[in-house]
Amino acid sequence: MPNLTGKVCLVTGASKGIGRGIALQLISCGATCYITGRDLTTLQDVKGGTEERGSSGKCVPVQCDHTNEENTKKVFEKIAGEQNGQLDLLVNNAYAAISHVFGKSDVNFWDQDIAAWDLVNNVGLRNHYICSVYAARMMVPKRKGLIVNISSVGGKLFLFMPPYGIGKAANDRMAKDCAVELEKYNITFVSLWPDKTILKKTGQILLTTDLADEYNFKDEILQSVGEV
Repeated sequence: MPNLTGKVCLVTGASKGIGRGIALQLISCGATCYITGRDLTTLQDVKGGTEERGSSGKCVPVQCDHTNEENTKKVFEKIAGEQNGQLDLLVNNAYAAISHVFGKSDVNFWDQDIAAWDLVNNVGLRNHYICSVYAARMMVPKRKGLIVNISSVGGKLFLFMPPYGIGKAANDRMAKDCAVELEKYNITFVSLWPDKTILKKTGQILLTTDLADEYNFKDEILQSVGEV
C-alpha cells in the first residue's frame, strides 16, 4: 500500500459504501482525509472506524449538504484554511438519489416526474463539477493533484434508468475534458492512487476491478467471506 503521509484528501459522500471504504484506506495509508456527508453522527462513526484500525492518518468529518453550493464551497475554504491551501486528492463520490434509482428503476422515464432528473444529477453530476472547480483552484497553483469521479458501467450500458446512465456518462466525459486542461499543470483526473506514472491514466474511464488487480487491493469483506 502507498505511503500517503503528508497528503491531504477529500472524499465526498463518505458516510457509507464506497466513499467510506476509500476514506478508510486513505487514512490507513497515512493521509489526512476530510470526509463529508449530511449526517455528522455517521461521519463520526467513520472516524471511530479509523481509530479502531489504529490508522496512521487523520480523519476530519465535515457535515455538508452537497445540494447546497454554499455548503460545498465552505468545505474547500475549511481545507484551504487548515492545510495552507493544500489539497492533493479529491474523490467525488457524493450521491443523493440511491433510493429513487432503486425504487423507480421499473418505471419508464416518461412516467416519472421531470424533477427526477434533478434528483439524480444534482449531487451526482453538478456537484461533482462544482467540487472539481474548487479543487482545481487549489491544485493548479501547486502544480499537482488528483481528482477522481466515482462513476459506473452505467455510463456505457443501460442501467436502472436514463437519468442515471446519462449522468454517469457525463461524469466520464467531465473527466476526459477537464483532464485536457489540467494535464499541463501536472494534475490528473480519474486515476485512483498518486504515483510516478499517474499521468498515463489521466482522462481514462477505469474499472475498479482492473485497478484492484494492478495495485493488489483486496476488499476486506470479500476476503472474510472467502475465508469462512
